Amino acid sequence: MNSSNTAPVKKLLAVLDGERFDRPPVWIMRQAGRYLPEYREVRTKAKNFIEFCYSPDLATEVTLQPIRRFGFDAAILFSDILVVPDALGLPVHFVENEGPKLQPLDPARNFSELHGEVDLDRLGPVFEAIRRIKSSLPKETTFLGFCGAPWTVASYMIAGKGTPELAPSRVLAYRNPLYVQQLIDRLVDASIAYLNKQAEAGVDAIQIFESFAGALTGLDIGKFSIDPIARIIKGVRKTYPNMKFIVFGRGSGGNHTRYAQETGANAVGLDWAVDPKWAAKTVQPLLPVQGNLDPLAVVAGGESLDRHTDAILEAFSGGGHIFNFGHGIVPETPIENVERVLKRIRG
Repeated sequence: MNSSNTAPVKKLLAVLDGERFDRPPVWIMRQAGRYLPEYREVRTKAKNFIEFCYSPDLATEVTLQPIRRFGFDAAILFSDILVVPDALGLPVHFVENEGPKLQPLDPARNFSELHGEVDLDRLGPVFEAIRRIKSSLPKETTFLGFCGAPWTVASYMIAGKGTPELAPSRVLAYRNPLYVQQLIDRLVDASIAYLNKQAEAGVDAIQIFESFAGALTGLDIGKFSIDPIARIIKGVRKTYPNMKFIVFGRGSGGNHTRYAQETGANAVGLDWAVDPKWAAKTVQPLLPVQGNLDPLAVVAGGESLDRHTDAILEAFSGGGHIFNFGHGIVPETPIENVERVLKRIRG
């Protein structure tokens, strides 16, 4: 076949299919964010963050910005994990320098605050953004949709905000595990419906963010995290059997192997605290891995950044690997340090 007629390879999607590349595909969590001046300029056009997420024009623009600037191998939909509780009838607003705020759930009211099903019409602007982004992406760029894992989303809903050490959700899970399980079950169903619509609109693969996996030490990580994620993946694949998934269990330590073995994922995201040599021996033989450069190493820059980048590339060179940070890029990151990482990866 003439090479000019060959479709461009979506390298990240190929890794999720089991391929390996000498130079791994790369994207970074929160790559559309406050470290970019063009993002900050667009952000001023929305009166608040939730309106920003629900504006197809603005969400499309900021999703595409890091692709134009850096040529990442994947674009990830610009949105927020808390649009799901918002569409379940628990309105979300964001306070500057404080983060998201919701009305805390009251177990005594037995979910009277919530809709029986997720309101997909409320999420319509998200799906419209996906369609617009899809039509604008380079053919070689994988398009990632996402959702928050039920435990992580439930933790915000129980506390009404982000909390140190997730005390409200952890205490409630000890005191009333049935209530927490019922909330998680509702979020599983809502997430399946939400992700099915993302798939219909055009995403190539999906990342599930279990941002609070580390808080499940002492609780049942299988019951509250791994099993619900597995049910979401299985539920989406009933309609979209070829959909690929990355599961990111931040802070889950040795349980990364369980996410690899028990969820049905195609790759496992690693946070920055995971030793790449350990993961290469223990997790990577099970599934491709994604990660895991410390975002603060990118803030620091210099030769130390080079060494840490090289160590990750070397550790994961024997198998499937998607280069990423071990958590989201932070706002104070110098753009030239991102460029330095990309140059190191791409050679």
